[in-house]
Amino acid sequence: MTCPKEIRNGPCGGVRPDGTCEVDANTPCVWSDAIRRSGSMTTGSGLLAWIQPPLDRTLEGQAAWLRRPHASGIAPGRPDAEDATSRGDRASTGRLESALRAGRFAVTAELNPPDSADPQDVYDAALVLSEVCDAINATDASGANCHMSSVAVCALLTRAGYTPVMQVSCRDRNRIAIQGDVLGAAAMGVENVLCLTGDDPTLGDQPGAKRVFDLDAIQLLHTIRKLRDEGTFLSGRTLRIRPRLFLGAACNPFAPPFDARVARLAKKIDAGADFFQSQYCFDIPRLETFMARVRDLGLHQRAYFLIGVGPLRSLRAAEFLRAHVPGVHIPDAVMDRMRNAGPPGQQREEGTRICIETISQLRTIEGVHGVHLMAYRQEELVAEIVRRAGLLKTTTPSRRGGGTSRGGTPVD
Repeated sequence: MTCPKEIRNGPCGGVRPDGTCEVDANTPCVWSDAIRRSGSMTTGSGLLAWIQPPLDRTLEGQAAWLRRPHASGIAPGRPDAEDATSRGDRASTGRLESALRAGRFAVTAELNPPDSADPQDVYDAALVLSEVCDAINATDASGANCHMSSVAVCALLTRAGYTPVMQVSCRDRNRIAIQGDVLGAAAMGVENVLCLTGDDPTLGDQPGAKRVFDLDAIQLLHTIRKLRDEGTFLSGRTLRIRPRLFLGAACNPFAPPFDARVARLAKKIDAGADFFQSQYCFDIPRLETFMARVRDLGLHQRAYFLIGVGPLRSLRAAEFLRAHVPGVHIPDAVMDRMRNAGPPGQQREEGTRICIETISQLRTIEGVHGVHLMAYRQEELVAEIVRRAGLLKTTTPSRRGGGTSRGGTPVD
């Protein structure tokens, strides 16, 4: 209950390399401490696998606020446990799920929303990405910095015939607003939703903003799964038409506590995750250790794994990511390559080569089903990387064809 992000099913993916909190670098992550101490408890480690539902905030200030965690929790293991290829009438009709179910090595990429009210800014970025990836992620105020909203970007993308992944962060909206946004997005044709706890406001450009964190990522997955599979809101009220959604979550094999990462992954699958997109991968050996454990538990058969990759623009950018972005791990060997690359233009090319080499290695790891490309407002470079990595023949273009007029109306 003392987690600054109020995560009840932690730890988040932003734990710092020394085990301290993403929000307060002077404080140990409360979940890392809880996991460590649970080892000396008879039932402690077992209770960590239970999915803790959203808090009843009417109990705040009462003794019941700190009731036993498993008293109202959801036991581990989905009652309808299944492999990732058989979702029957709950499957979306979207390109991303179809590509993954067909066994293709999928490619997704991030579109960072503009600081603008002009829809053409969205279309210009999407046009480049659409020809080289299976789906386009619309980020939701990533880094806790304000941009055009993910749901609005997704509305524009579906209107123009693109395949978006709507990111939903728990940081800014409560459970009522989030359920409404998901239904509205589904009505506009959005079929892929990535569920995130979100970066803390103190990490962004408006640190005085109020935290919401009414849900965490696992509770969010469980909430949207109820909408999709049971046709009910969290309140129990029935939907007339259920949304058909492909549910995603984030994973970070590169942040401590390493031993807890696969267990949290399993918890997300139990909550409803169908696919994962990971944090940047610069450390293949650590990823291989993680994926070996994933395979041991058969989790690669219950969900799809898209590993995050991205080009380093320069040594300075690599140093910034390593020092200031919680959850990003860049090994010394990669830093040395960037340091020895020469002037800035050569550093940029070296960062691109590292990304392409990483993709090549990822394609050999069992259980890795694709890559998720992240390059902040560098859409042309993303397209170049996909082509140079030989991925273009594996993708299904994320658009139905045609361009867009200045006003955003699809032109076939």
